[in-house]
Amino acid sequence: MMQQITILGATGSIGSSTLDVIGRHPERYQVYALTANTNVDVQAKLCLQWTPRFAVMNDEDSAAELRKRLQAENCPTRVLSGENGLLQVVEDDAVECVVAAIVGAAGLVPTLAAARAGKRVLLANKEALVMSGQLFIDTARENNAVLLPVDSEHNAIFQCMPDSLTQHHSSVKMTNQAANSGIERILLTASGGPFRTWSAEQLQDVTPEQAVNHPNWDMGRKISVDSATLMNKGLELIEAYWLFDMDIANIDVVIHPQSVIHSMVTYSDGSVLAQLGNPDMRTPIAHTLAWPERIESGVEPLNIIDVAQLDFEKPDLQRFPCLRLCYQAIKTGGTATIVLNAANEIAVAAFLDEKIGFNDIAVLIEQALEKSEISSDVSSLEKILAADAKARIITNECIRAMQ
Repeated sequence: MMQQITILGATGSIGSSTLDVIGRHPERYQVYALTANTNVDVQAKLCLQWTPRFAVMNDEDSAAELRKRLQAENCPTRVLSGENGLLQVVEDDAVECVVAAIVGAAGLVPTLAAARAGKRVLLANKEALVMSGQLFIDTARENNAVLLPVDSEHNAIFQCMPDSLTQHHSSVKMTNQAANSGIERILLTASGGPFRTWSAEQLQDVTPEQAVNHPNWDMGRKISVDSATLMNKGLELIEAYWLFDMDIANIDVVIHPQSVIHSMVTYSDGSVLAQLGNPDMRTPIAHTLAWPERIESGVEPLNIIDVAQLDFEKPDLQRFPCLRLCYQAIKTGGTATIVLNAANEIAVAAFLDEKIGFNDIAVLIEQALEKSEISSDVSSLEKILAADAKARIITNECIRAMQ
């Protein structure tokens, strides 16, 4: 039987890459549902191409417009809207696999619902773990969900883990087993973004157009800015902490501008295992779709001779303080990572709207962390969402104070 797949965030770069891989294996996979924010144009094209059983839009206005267009084309796809629509297409018994690719905090509720429903969750939304951490891991474990990391770095780490941890279990089942397998450190690689060699003075004048121009990866605007500030790597640091149950002191960030080595794992016998490949998200997507099997992804094999040189360096926490703030937040615990993520989302949006400067992003995050009342109680979704909402209010107040 073909595996029924729901793609959360189908109109984004991860959604597009996932559909490309699925299209190469029509005998294995079938698109059950596609969800989008408000991009009716792209969603309509996808529905006409893939004819999913359901399509979900963020609001009813977008859903009504999509419904109108699909009816005009006699497309049988049913159109839903809002959170209820998202929950329906992740919880349905027919769905086996959910690709969680909604960017930001908006992806938390449906991704957590997929874990609660015991689905195979292909996790590309790092904010789900950044915000809900222990709750998400506990939910997945209690409901026998299979949690597989799609982020290229976490997928690389997963591939470098020993068979005793990965052949029968997903990453969520690794808790407390890594040390017994001789794993000592995780080396999380980062490209360094477009401003890796820029001075602090040069960073003051960065424009949104420059920030979204990533040298190696084709990503959305928000994630591209996060990569430029190294916040994306900081969020991945927090994600790795939860996925692989490693002490934060044993997770290092390494700048690797070629983006050929996607991450590494160090073992007690001195071995360092690395996963290499061309910088193309179809590789980790294909790996997680078929795991523990391997399928063709459409990605050209890496030609190591053409690469010729691999460089590594330590991240500069002075020029890129967002990474320092992520280390600080995970050590503080509780709602600190929720505040960090919410403040970053508001700050990045303000930067893209040219309301603040590039360096102001980190300033705002630090102010939000200082002004927020950090609670240790993150035991429920309601408390997590309340902390998120309050942090957004505080950050917007800080932005107004800057102007």
